[in-house]
Amino acid sequence: MHLSPSGPRPRVLHVSQPVDGGVARVVTDLVRAQLAVGAEVTVACPESGGLAAAAEVLGAGVRHWRAGRSPGPGLAREVRSLRQAVREVRPDVVHAHSAKAGLAVRLAVRGRVPTVFQPHAWSFEAVGGTTELLARNWERLGARWASRVICVSEAERRTGQRSGVRARWSVIPNGIDLERFHPASVDAVRAGIPLLEGVDAAAPLVVCVGRLCRQKAQDVLLEAWGEVTRRVPGARLVLVGDGPDARTLRAGAPPSVLFAGAVADAVPWYQAADLVVLPSRWEGMALAPLEAMACGRPVVLTEVDGAHESLPPGQGPRCLVPPERPQALAGAVAELLLDPLLRESLGHQARRYVTTTHDVRRTAAAVAGVYRELIGTWPTGRGTGVDHTECRESIHT
Repeated sequence: MHLSPSGPRPRVLHVSQPVDGGVARVVTDLVRAQLAVGAEVTVACPESGGLAAAAEVLGAGVRHWRAGRSPGPGLAREVRSLRQAVREVRPDVVHAHSAKAGLAVRLAVRGRVPTVFQPHAWSFEAVGGTTELLARNWERLGARWASRVICVSEAERRTGQRSGVRARWSVIPNGIDLERFHPASVDAVRAGIPLLEGVDAAAPLVVCVGRLCRQKAQDVLLEAWGEVTRRVPGARLVLVGDGPDARTLRAGAPPSVLFAGAVADAVPWYQAADLVVLPSRWEGMALAPLEAMACGRPVVLTEVDGAHESLPPGQGPRCLVPPERPQALAGAVAELLLDPLLRESLGHQARRYVTTTHDVRRTAAAVAGVYRELIGTWPTGRGTGVDHTECRESIHT
């Protein structure tokens, strides 16, 4: 395997499973930034889901890696396939995204190439019982084969440490494209969304963007929604996204809840919302709230990893609630829907905060700094408008 930098154009191999949602957006943003400074970038991921196509459009090399979202009987084949990809790509650094890719990459490479692992929320938070114990034990063991573990929040790092993961850490908050996510006129945006035809233009609109699955906890939001509509008659809720829980959620939803399904671009939904809610059971640092705040919209979040760090200082008491507490969630949502001036103020604060702390260019620059430390070189981009980064490191060996 290739062990040292290969001259002026370092080679990066990103490995990702899943291939949709926030993880795919993070990978896509990094690929774009790394290609822009002249790196040779390859993405190994399943063919479905959109990430492979996005990487190819950007000009990256693509390896179609057949891999499921969870470990299973095919793991040995998946590891062999990645080992072959590493031999052929000869990367200077391998960057594994999320638990499944992190498992397969570290088994395939075993530290013989500088390896970055980015959990995007820890695997053991998604399971229970014996599976949770196995996942914790693996993360403790697998840390020895990661040159660096990148967490997207200090809270995510602390969760790993509390679980006994001893690693060299970098904390690099998620970033978003501030040119793509920006404020717009609510009325004008709503008028252009077919799903909202016939909905009273004055009706308060709550939007939840995310994969319809247990992690994102739309079931808790639906449980809270009855109390919200009791206090705010006429309010509407739109769930944007698709996933394994779609059928169950649809079956239990009242008429005031609309389902947008999977969308290629969530920006109009953020811009159309009076309030964006993400009731997750666990996260590392979710992208949806950052995207919503960049569009000038206030948010209500559950107090999971990364949530407090996402919000502007002082917004926590109004915008954070405990996870899996539908009554608390209903109260926070209803109070903000009933106070338009407060929502407007929170939205302005949110936009300013995200602009200064969560610019995707800062994130990409911080990741480049990690690569530079690991492989001794990295091309310097020009014209980024970013002179420093938000990157904090702690070493625990």
